[in-house]
Amino acid sequence: MTTANKLTISRFLIIPVMLVIITIKPLKADIGFFNLSIGGFIFAVLFVIGTLTDFLDGQIARRFHQITTFGKFLDPIADKVLVLTAMLYLMVTMTTRVPIWAVAIVITREFIVTSIRLMAVEKGDVIAASIYGKVKTASTMVALLILLFNDFGLTHWVGDIIFYFAILMTVVSGVDYFIKNRKIIFESM
Repeated sequence: MTTANKLTISRFLIIPVMLVIITIKPLKADIGFFNLSIGGFIFAVLFVIGTLTDFLDGQIARRFHQITTFGKFLDPIADKVLVLTAMLYLMVTMTTRVPIWAVAIVITREFIVTSIRLMAVEKGDVIAASIYGKVKTASTMVALLILLFNDFGLTHWVGDIIFYFAILMTVVSGVDYFIKNRKIIFESM
């Protein structure tokens, strides 16, 4: 197994730890740092680590020629699960800033894109992420990072603008993905 794929798998392993951390009662105490609980802070730090593994696995895969079909397929899924875990956590803890409709858009787009990828795999094709997908992922990661750390003590509008830009890019990248791969979709019907 390549180093890049090990990093991708590590993202999957971080997620259950994130979820357990936020359920431990003693970790719900406030630490006085950006108005975060101990569990919320650890959750945010683990999200940062997961995000860094996403950046690193791509760099390592390209630089050391470790691009594999397994990585092309699993890396985006690991990203989705990490992002959705953080987004669902924020939806519960920041109901006015991370509305359910925005999370529903993200979940819907991810199911559609994953379905298209599966149709492509069935035909022997592997579809790499587009530039819109990469912008969507980057802006989503930045937005979630800002929100997880309670805007780093700054005004809320910066986090809100980046979050809604990420939602917009979620829609744009989903439409782009559908249009570019419509042949695969219609051939599968």
